[in-house]
Amino acid sequence: NLGSMAYIHEIKRELLFMRRLIWPQRDALSILVRDPIPEIQDETRVYLRDCQDHVMRIIDLVETYREIGSDLMDLQLSSMGNRTNEIMRVLTVIATIFMPLTFIVGVYGMNFDPKASPWNMPEIEWKYGYPIVWSVMIGIAVWMLLFFKRKGWLGKYSFVGELPKQNPDDRIAPPEPPLK
Repeated sequence: NLGSMAYIHEIKRELLFMRRLIWPQRDALSILVRDPIPEIQDETRVYLRDCQDHVMRIIDLVETYREIGSDLMDLQLSSMGNRTNEIMRVLTVIATIFMPLTFIVGVYGMNFDPKASPWNMPEIEWKYGYPIVWSVMIGIAVWMLLFFKRKGWLGKYSFVGELPKQNPDDRIAPPEPPLK
């Protein structure tokens, strides 16, 4: 739903903010580790290298989480698109079933007098004309329903439910949390 998309978007925004905060730390630590500064002792330089590694890990984690957020938003949008497509499919089938019935009703609604000409709907004066027209219309509707059912165009599709089951051993391990 839209609430979850807004939540994912908010998390992505916070991750971007976090990345912008951490990136300058990486640059500053790179300069302190790389450049020979006489005031920095060797023990401190080892500590700074360790800090630089931690900052790089955090940046990698933030990037990974941003990509996961983008993938989640894509999945949500795809799911919404699939639902819309399913609704459109059902509406199209319903409209297609009623199209020939509307044509038949339109033809017999023209009120041509059969007494004026033998070509003007002689079936209007038939004893069983009305039940025959209803039978033809019901027959067409049933035939079309069966045709659509046989083609697989009727019925409920669940796109998310049809995903293959994943073996827990095949999953990708989550990234390691940053060290304290």
